Amino acid sequence: MEHYFEYGETELAHLRKKDKKLGAAIDRMGIIRRRINPDLFAALVESIVGQQISNKAAVTVCGRLDALCGTDARRIHALSLEEIQACGMSMRKAGYIKAIAEAAVSKAINFDELPDKNDAEIISTLTAIKGIGIWTAEMLLIFSLMRPNVVSYGDLAIRRGMMNLYGLKELPKDKFARYAKRYAPYGSVASLYLWEMSH
Repeated sequence: MEHYFEYGETELAHLRKKDKKLGAAIDRMGIIRRRINPDLFAALVESIVGQQISNKAAVTVCGRLDALCGTDARRIHALSLEEIQACGMSMRKAGYIKAIAEAAVSKAINFDELPDKNDAEIISTLTAIKGIGIWTAEMLLIFSLMRPNVVSYGDLAIRRGMMNLYGLKELPKDKFARYAKRYAPYGSVASLYLWEMSH
């Protein structure tokens, strides 16, 4: 069963009203279907695997890991670093994945309760684990938890999309923040369109 980021006319009407250029882009592109993974733990493991490698390679590695242990925290925790690495990743990534499994099994992070926290709490909880940065946590907010208002400054493609949309040569952080504020409370939907405009 595939899940997609859900949004509709309420969000789009708001963005059109707040930003004419974004509104024109929305009208041109229509609804964007982006897959989400509601399983937070599995999504986190996938995001670690996918760092700095192609999508195709990441799918292969995730497939091997899934075949080995069903991307289940307890089963990953029971594996050796060498067994995780043998799925086709660096020892460093294997260590990060093992650390996430450790946090899940020991309940240092309660993945069942994470959805009850606000965005900032989730980011600080996740970034306490080695190997997880703010960008990874922000992607989980969008693509696992469907949080409505995430525009990631740490995402190069989002910044590029914004520069393309507004015809900017550079994008200082304060200017980025002004645009992100304009999209609120539906920044995540704006992000879907900015990604599309980054090419």
